[in-house]
Amino acid sequence: MTFDKMIETMTPEVYQSLRRAVELGKWPNGERLTQEQRETSLRAVIAYEHKHQVSEEQRVGYIDRTRPDGKQHGSDPLQPQVLKILTDG
Repeated sequence: MTFDKMIETMTPEVYQSLRRAVELGKWPNGERLTQEQRETSLRAVIAYEHKHQVSEEQRVGYIDRTRPDGKQHGSDPLQPQVLKILTDG
């Protein structure tokens, strides 16, 4: 079975299980994921979320930067940053 075919046939339950395994670093039976298993599982989770158009807020790795007043925390990571160099004298 190809990776793409696996994503097509993945059930929501399998997706949730893989997502949880990636988050915890271990399978439901308690066995730790190898680095390769974690990377492959994360790829599968991201591909599933893309294929099934999971909302941005529900995707793995999403960080809510909204303050209670509606403004954003921090700066836009895609914008250049200005550095100030302070000198004595």
